[in-house]
Amino acid sequence: MKKWREKKAKFPVFKKRGKRDSFYLEGSIRVSGNRIKVPIFGWLKCREVLPSVAPKNVTISRQADRWFISFKFEAPEPESTEKEGNVIGVDLGINNLATCSNGKVFANPKPYRKAKKRLKRLQRQISRKKKGSQNWKKAVKRVAKVHKRIADIRNDSLHKITTYLAKKYRVVVKYPQL
Repeated sequence: MKKWREKKAKFPVFKKRGKRDSFYLEGSIRVSGNRIKVPIFGWLKCREVLPSVAPKNVTISRQADRWFISFKFEAPEPESTEKEGNVIGVDLGINNLATCSNGKVFANPKPYRKAKKRLKRLQRQISRKKKGSQNWKKAVKRVAKVHKRIADIRNDSLHKITTYLAKKYRVVVKYPQL
């Protein structure tokens, strides 16, 4: 507000509750096993064992009715791995996600096709509820869960492909080069 009054910034737009919920914290953050101590909240339990390094800051966000914590810390230099080849061309497609110049083909996952029937049913349930009611909010959360699962499957396949290419080859080029 201070910067806005001084005409140095625009009027602040405040976040609505429930829309892209996330916040950023820094300060005295500690990690112990599968727990992390965050200012304001105290000790939070995590599903996986965390590295025993003091994080610089954390971002806590909500996606499809679940809370996630991501934190930044200094990691040691990664060990260099021996590469199989120098250069590989990758052609991104529609039927296949990627085709490499060495003949390797990565299948395109079709999570939306598999979830389409369920999404259709859940979206029909939303349309039958009174907008803003508690049952409508529950139905919206169910649809968000399905969409998150679809996004997670897509991200997983992309991460697997990029990790494979980065570990095996020195240079990755878009193929055919335009």
